[in-house]
Amino acid sequence: MHGLKRILVVDNDNARRHQIETVLSFVGEHFELCTQSDVAEHLKDDSHILTVICCGQLSSLMIDIVKQNPTCPFLFHDVPDKEAVDGLVNVIGELTVPLNYAQLTELIHHCHQYHNKLPSKIAKNNGPNPLFRSLIGVSDAMQEVRFLIEQVASTQANVLILGESGTGKEVVARNIHNLSERSKAPFVPVNCGAIPGELLESELFGHEKGAFTGAISTRKGRFELAEGGTLFLDEIGDMPQPMQVKLLRVLQERTFERVGGAKSIKADVRIIAATHQHLEKMIDTNDFREDLYYRLNVFPIETPALRDRKEDIPLLLQELISRFEHDQNQSVRFTEQAILSLQEHPWAGNVRELSNLIERMIIMYADQVVNVSELPVKYRHIDVEEYTPEYPEELQEREAINELFAGFDYSDEEEDEEPAVSDNNSSLLPEEGLNLKEHLAELEISLVTQALDKTDWVVARAADLLGMRRTTLVEKMRKYQLQKEVD
Repeated sequence: MHGLKRILVVDNDNARRHQIETVLSFVGEHFELCTQSDVAEHLKDDSHILTVICCGQLSSLMIDIVKQNPTCPFLFHDVPDKEAVDGLVNVIGELTVPLNYAQLTELIHHCHQYHNKLPSKIAKNNGPNPLFRSLIGVSDAMQEVRFLIEQVASTQANVLILGESGTGKEVVARNIHNLSERSKAPFVPVNCGAIPGELLESELFGHEKGAFTGAISTRKGRFELAEGGTLFLDEIGDMPQPMQVKLLRVLQERTFERVGGAKSIKADVRIIAATHQHLEKMIDTNDFREDLYYRLNVFPIETPALRDRKEDIPLLLQELISRFEHDQNQSVRFTEQAILSLQEHPWAGNVRELSNLIERMIIMYADQVVNVSELPVKYRHIDVEEYTPEYPEELQEREAINELFAGFDYSDEEEDEEPAVSDNNSSLLPEEGLNLKEHLAELEISLVTQALDKTDWVVARAADLLGMRRTTLVEKMRKYQLQKEVD
């Protein structure tokens, strides 16, 4: 896909390079192969390079390239001599021999994070939802659902689908219809809970012209529109009592009349109903007719909650992501730790909630790998050490200098205009010049000391004032030998 970052594989050994090529192709990564002598040319425009995987013996040229490209993360594989690059923080990991899928996806995630959290980026950055159309899963519960669908599809029996919201009851109904002899006829869904009771009769059976105020013409109802096919009555538990009586009559006699009409119309329609409510309890409270329940409940199918089939989550992720990729040309992937965390979630919204989460992750981390730390807080159910990239000191100093001079206006002044004299003489360059690195170091020591004094030498609070990690501040205190004076 256009705009995706690619992996640069640097290896002069054909057999080893072929193995890496096979693994990367299997996991769906975009990559390019090259030799060590060609790397510099590829890195001239590194905006599309996710990482460079260096394999085998490192030449002096390759070592220099790693040192000269601190904005690019590097991975090593089967490198015998790594002492020459020890301490370079842009070498963020080493792939095992043989290659391991879980480790590879985790390190690719680290590479994305390395790019996302570069100092330059940190300084600068402070359609309808697709429906899930397949019955994916290897769990016993889903295998049972597929088996029941196959058994009932070829019959004319009424089906009652039970299950929580978001478990895919309409998916089951559509599969029954598609596998039946009625598949070439219409599948007409009706949400009984979304239509006011006084309008539901007209919606189902249609009306004649003049039947009521506003009926300016004859209109067919859903029963007629579904003729020869399947009528799906979703949320049947929300149907008002008077309509339950009329629906029962249609199921018994297979005929109906339009509102305001006297002509009986034959109903050659298969009924599939669905609800998230407990109809048997509603019968006890007289909220649902018992005779209608047994008319509908000829062949019940219960769709399992997602929390009861957690082993299906990896397959569901793959299927849903592929559909978003097809519809939106964007994708996202999850590390094994992230998938394990998702499997621990209770999923009150079931598959619909999972689909919404994937769409959110695609918006935030399109074409990247998501780990536990990128998931919304409510989905983090396992503890994983968060990866925080480290960068060469000169890279951070370069950004600090850029920010220091970012506010200066270098536009030409009028010749007759007197230059403004600053009251702060420390901002003027001395006639004899200065050592910029030493000057910045002194400035850094001063600011660090002020932050520590202001927070009574509580390092964590001082780090917050300076906008840095606590470990970074500790390193600077060690570097400049800063210690609290003891009275």
